[in-house]
Amino acid sequence: MNVDPVLPGFFPDPSICRVGDDHYLIASSFEYFPGVPIFHSRDLTTWRQIGNVLDRPSQLTVASGLDGASKGIYAPTLRHHDGFFWMITTNLTTMDELRKGHLIVRAEDPAGPWSDPVHTSGAIGFDPDLSWDDEGTCHLTWALPGSIMHATVDPTTGKLLSEPGKLWSGTGLASPEGPHLFRRGDWWYLVVAEGGTGPGHGVSVARSRAATGPFEAHPANPILSHRSTDHPVQNTGHADFVELADGRWAMVHLGVRPRGAHPRWHVNGRETFITGVDWVDDWPVVVEDAFGGIAPDTSFADEFAGAALHPRWISPGTRPAGFATPRGPEGGVALRAGRAHGEREARHLLAVRTCDESWQAEATVPVGDAALVVRVDDAHWAAVERRGTVVSVRMVIGPLDQVLATASEVHSDRPLAVRAVPVPSGFAPRNPPDRLQLGYVDGDFHCVAEVDGRYLSTEVAGGFTGRVVGVEALGGDAVLTRFAYEALPVPR
Repeated sequence: MNVDPVLPGFFPDPSICRVGDDHYLIASSFEYFPGVPIFHSRDLTTWRQIGNVLDRPSQLTVASGLDGASKGIYAPTLRHHDGFFWMITTNLTTMDELRKGHLIVRAEDPAGPWSDPVHTSGAIGFDPDLSWDDEGTCHLTWALPGSIMHATVDPTTGKLLSEPGKLWSGTGLASPEGPHLFRRGDWWYLVVAEGGTGPGHGVSVARSRAATGPFEAHPANPILSHRSTDHPVQNTGHADFVELADGRWAMVHLGVRPRGAHPRWHVNGRETFITGVDWVDDWPVVVEDAFGGIAPDTSFADEFAGAALHPRWISPGTRPAGFATPRGPEGGVALRAGRAHGEREARHLLAVRTCDESWQAEATVPVGDAALVVRVDDAHWAAVERRGTVVSVRMVIGPLDQVLATASEVHSDRPLAVRAVPVPSGFAPRNPPDRLQLGYVDGDFHCVAEVDGRYLSTEVAGGFTGRVVGVEALGGDAVLTRFAYEALPVPR
């Protein structure tokens, strides 16, 4: 398998569909707004973000602060049928949102606009999927603890057309979830994730002559898992299949790239990888090296010259448009402050996902006090903050909130900066996954303080997301005129 993800950074639970020669892919977004990023590719290895499916408040409610961490949008599915793109997902922000059922939206253009949602009242669970048979019947599958469920549904209204019933219970591994149901030839295939979205994760498959079962398990299940191996990509699972225009098949799935000494940590979240699929006796066989390794170019610089933010920009628990206003031809973006100094509630953080083992981010904020923040959640983050001409490095780990170091006479024309620095390979029982250096740029990079990267990892913070890096105004409004993210070389 290619060790490079096709979507690096926390883009988990991928779902894919094809229309002609065009491929479209979406991923989970959890508490971040906008929700469900969508990408386009012709070659399956180079992907470009064309928007976000849930990009307005009438479609999506998320929660801020620790109450919202790793809640929100779980495991969407993307399909194309009858001239429309369809997306179904579950919003687990609150019990009220969950009780509405899964939400379905549709669009003629995958770049949007997408419709306001309808809900599948009566189908309560998570990880939903849609598929259609030759008669035009729409099949809804989803997960409940220990079971994969099924009902037929009218996707235009969300109304269930049959009573929910159990479709399959998996192979006996923990947590059967993430179902995708599709037809190939005379067989219906049910792909599920099993083993929990951790070191035991894997992809399992069953088949049946009918969409409603009964299903028999693949004799070689799980068909993909890296558990108990030393492969650099771990936690492989939650897959979706796609038939290519030339008749070949491919599979996208999530995985993580853990680093450091035992027990190892992953910091960029669960990422999207791609493999090939062969068919032997009408069973899928994963071909891990079917696609050549192409490391995506993740570097960019944004001076915010357009009328709207690029779709890469996200914010935890609130929509960026509520506090970040591009200034048009003048350039830059005006940021409205969220929290006051010392408070731990929700922040107005304009952020992007971190995507690389080694990277540097710089933010130029000539007006106002501001912070450049690396965040996993609101209880696990580090920031370089500038107030006036004083720069301080602050870190929060659970209940601990400390200023680690300060520097004076750092004027607002000097960009705030953060570097993620790889740790040299070799045996060291306490090696972290990386080190974060926080400081500013004045010709060269000046490090004010360095912190151990394990404390901003998923293994320490918990939850389902990875790091983001972004800017927030402190105390009063600020103006961000340039943000640059650069992937740095990794010594091997």
